[in-house]
Amino acid sequence: MLVLDMLGSIGILFYLFLVGVEMDIMLVRRTGKKSLMIALCGMILPFLVGALGSLTMPGNHIGEATSSRSFVVFIALSQAVTSFPVLAQILAELKLLNSDLGKIALSSAVISDGFAWLLLALAVTFTKGDSSSWVPLSVILANVAFVCFCIFVIRPAICWVDRNTPEGEDFNEVHIILILTGVMICGFITASIGTHAIIGAFVYGLIIPKGRLGSTIVEKLQDFVTGLLLPIFYVKSGFKTNLRTIEIPTWFFIFPIIFLAGAAKVGGILLVSMFYQIPSHEGVTLGLVMNAKGLIEIVILNMGKSMKVLNDQAFAVMMVVSIVTTAIITPTVTAFHKPERHFVSYKRRTIQRSKLEAELRMMVCIHIPRNVPTMINLLEATHPSRKSPICIYVVNLVELTSRTSAMLIVHTARQSGQAVLNRTRNQSDQILSAFENFEQYTGGVSIQPLTVAFSIPDHARGHLQSRREQTCSLHHSPFPQATNC
Repeated sequence: MLVLDMLGSIGILFYLFLVGVEMDIMLVRRTGKKSLMIALCGMILPFLVGALGSLTMPGNHIGEATSSRSFVVFIALSQAVTSFPVLAQILAELKLLNSDLGKIALSSAVISDGFAWLLLALAVTFTKGDSSSWVPLSVILANVAFVCFCIFVIRPAICWVDRNTPEGEDFNEVHIILILTGVMICGFITASIGTHAIIGAFVYGLIIPKGRLGSTIVEKLQDFVTGLLLPIFYVKSGFKTNLRTIEIPTWFFIFPIIFLAGAAKVGGILLVSMFYQIPSHEGVTLGLVMNAKGLIEIVILNMGKSMKVLNDQAFAVMMVVSIVTTAIITPTVTAFHKPERHFVSYKRRTIQRSKLEAELRMMVCIHIPRNVPTMINLLEATHPSRKSPICIYVVNLVELTSRTSAMLIVHTARQSGQAVLNRTRNQSDQILSAFENFEQYTGGVSIQPLTVAFSIPDHARGHLQSRREQTCSLHHSPFPQATNC
């Protein structure tokens, strides 16, 4: 059991480091107000409902080492969070990953995830200072000093390593080992100053430069951490869950809180959606998928139990509720959301109905580089001109794996101008470069490149919806079933 505890702790430490590496803290500035407001309303309302509801619970659910204040914070925070990896997999399963709804949900979940880890750090700090009315000033100053040290000392040193490694060459293994050793060191520092080790690992991951170095670290660690170490953390959490401690009356206190907090999240997101003129049924769907729970809630509950904020009964109930809530999201959304009813207007959008001098929009799906010459020859046959232009949405199809990071890695590499790191991104670079050259040497052509993670059985339905939302009149795909939808 001791070995499992150690491996599980190391797994969650390095996973939070990877979350920090992959998270773009500038996303809040770049994203639209729509996603930001959805993320905020999706956290604030369920947090308030969870906090008010937990105040009504009897004191026998509170851990022996803290007051009711810390208990309220942890229960409320566990209800406010949204798990980005779980939400991404749900959207992929529901074939909503490529839709406008899916894009809004993903961007909102990324913002929500960032705020959740920040609130968790504050909750841990306040809980450890729970013996007094205020958190000790030394703890706050120590955390501020640690963040400043990471930004102004560690980050410049890591950026130096990134700059001094020629493009196309591998990073020195000694440098990679030193960077990974910093995960354990930062975790030890934050644990020593009164926060938690995973917060130090997360902050350390945030200061890693995005692009070539960040992608290399993710590629080296992702499979090992998520495939071996992280499941051990789940096993350890399962061992801690003692279902025999749950008493029947507990459900009468917990279930209404969970239900009202989930309803508050759906209602808040629905109001924001209606303000931004998103259809009400899509607003409800968005609220439902934003209720996805996962690792972040399990981390919050584990930390609450280890700090004796939650007793065994409260921990077991919240773990069961987390699993059940996530399990019912997919069938609920499937029963409620029917995207096929919007395809009637899409079917009227054909070449015959297009105006002669209007811009002709086409979607071209490319899976491998050998699909490119045929597609370009077909596009040349349309004879585009400045009076009769065409707009081409070039969709590079990358097969979806179990990792959520693969959805964004190609875009990051191209935007930063860094060297290509693997075969998949090399193919993406060749495909997009070919169409960019076609745009440059052909008048009246505009190219909008996209990269979409997909699974082949789900390709038809997903891209039919993408074609409708992009108002395309013609759709070319290397998969026959996609053009026959």
